[in-house]
Amino acid sequence: MTYEFQYPLLFLLLPAPILVWLFLPPYRERQASVRIPFFENVAALTGRQPTKGAVILRRNILQWFIAPLAWILMITALARPVLVEPPIQKIESGRDLLLAVDLSGSMETRDMRDSDGNLIERLEAVKEVLGDFIARRKGDRIGLLFFGNAPYLQAPFTMDHDLVQQLLKEAQVAMAGPQTMIGDAIGLSIKTFEESKAEQKALIMLTDGNDTNSKVPPNQAAKLAASAGVTIHTIGFGDPRSSGEDLFDEPALKEIANITGGSYLKADDRQALLDAYQKLDEIEPQEFETLSYRPVKPLYFWPLGAAGILLILYHFIMAVFSLFRERKARHV
Repeated sequence: MTYEFQYPLLFLLLPAPILVWLFLPPYRERQASVRIPFFENVAALTGRQPTKGAVILRRNILQWFIAPLAWILMITALARPVLVEPPIQKIESGRDLLLAVDLSGSMETRDMRDSDGNLIERLEAVKEVLGDFIARRKGDRIGLLFFGNAPYLQAPFTMDHDLVQQLLKEAQVAMAGPQTMIGDAIGLSIKTFEESKAEQKALIMLTDGNDTNSKVPPNQAAKLAASAGVTIHTIGFGDPRSSGEDLFDEPALKEIANITGGSYLKADDRQALLDAYQKLDEIEPQEFETLSYRPVKPLYFWPLGAAGILLILYHFIMAVFSLFRERKARHV
């Protein structure tokens, strides 16, 4: 923390009272008087010396001390002293990143292995790997979308990555329905990006299935996303030999990515999924601006208040002395 003055040049006014005292005539106060032909005789009878009609008021000791001090305090207040606190850094995001996670019924298939080699559900592997990915994206605003029978925006774009991770951990298989509406998920993503003012908009979509009768076909939704400036990266994991409801439509995911200028990444297992997100870190490098500012706390009211207290105290003391002299004169 440091102390600064916003208008330090005002301290040049400090010698102004001395210059006024040296070069301007002193203040004179007129007094009432009576002119009579025998003024000198009357004055001699009273034993008092005649004075001039205009006199220079005498300064007391308190005035010599308080007046300069009050002047210094007022100039100090006008110079605007401030307390500059330690700098605060704020990360300004240059990208909005939306994560779309498939929660269809096939995501409960146990064909993934955790870090210890144990078989786990696909969704559990996604949570683990995607959580690490979110933790690395410190400069991005991140949103979270789940989709199944219909898409649901779970978290709007935010810098609160802990909240996004917590919502991801709470996700359950089939909580959005057992089907996979990829086209509808892209449509909701486009709507979510409408309020975004970021220069870069990226959608990362993770699915293990194929589109099941979306209102808007995935390739048409991808074209709309491209026209809205949204880049879609697709991550697919599943068995290309599957059929029926479990069909893994890899060509469709590649087409979606190609239409928007994104990338398609294949993840056959947990390690491949981890490699896919690491690849995304390279494809979509973090771009953010760090803004730094130092809070400023004004302090001018302290010298200004001190000057006011000094002047009030002076007038109070003079009023007490004046009252004391009046009482003393009455007793004499």
